[in-house]
Amino acid sequence: MSETAPHYDWTKPAAMAIPKEGFFKEEQGRYGPIFPKTPACYGFTIIAKIKPGREETIRDYGKKLEETVANLPDALAVLKLHYLRWVLFDIGVDTYFMYQGIFDTDFDKYTEDAVALFSKYGINTVFENLEGFPEDWKTNPAAFVKFVREHECPSFLEYGEYPYVSSDEIKKALKLKAAFSNMLDQMQ
Repeated sequence: MSETAPHYDWTKPAAMAIPKEGFFKEEQGRYGPIFPKTPACYGFTIIAKIKPGREETIRDYGKKLEETVANLPDALAVLKLHYLRWVLFDIGVDTYFMYQGIFDTDFDKYTEDAVALFSKYGINTVFENLEGFPEDWKTNPAAFVKFVREHECPSFLEYGEYPYVSSDEIKKALKLKAAFSNMLDQMQ
């Protein structure tokens, strides 16, 4: 399925093989090439070496994020996330961090929204624990993007069981299902 398909059918699973360059037709956004929306929506994976001795700090940040979302469920809503996955792993004596995010907006908007979100609340990002991450990231989204692009490991295949469906559409469908189920329960 190409990125120019006029209609996406969410009822049929879809897969998209992505060229090595990460796009079918080069088109520039604010921060570099625009990558296509895939059956899994938008997203990226980065792999970067962590600063020595920061593994526990990164793990603690994960716990802090868990608590934040538990106490403020809409804390990350602006990012239109489907999923985040963070992984720490060793290569030789070095520890690396892998960030995988799937979201509904294009890369440029996601990045700007993330920088604005963290700046608004005066909080830091887990990326500050990675070697080479720019210290001025809160005031310099281009530097943030440069780091991500330099550490990105683009996927070459993406699959969606319910392709091109936004997180908002999924939430609406689940709310409708719950309301319908509740109505049926009340009728009994």
